[in-house]
Amino acid sequence: MIDLVTKQDVIKALKKCYDPEIGISLVDMGLIYDVQVKNDKVHIKMTLTTPACPMHAFMINDVEEKVKKLKRVKEVKVELVWDPPWTIDKMSKDAKKRLGLE
Repeated sequence: MIDLVTKQDVIKALKKCYDPEIGISLVDMGLIYDVQVKNDKVHIKMTLTTPACPMHAFMINDVEEKVKKLKRVKEVKVELVWDPPWTIDKMSKDAKKRLGLE
């Protein structure tokens, strides 16, 4: 049986992707909306805190690179979405605490 990459493997890799301005993982920031894994292909829906984010290209590239490093991943597609809009309610409790929001 072929050992395939799992959604949990992808999320673990995404926890190593950080918002460069804040220093908190994109997962904890609540910017990763969905992860779909089909065989060796990964599709990620993510958003940004604002459409005018100057670091958007860096963050998308970081997501692609970190996930492509996983064994058994051949293709990564990152889809940038704006619906639903990001709010601080999407952040993890730990992220809110680190930023003094809780």
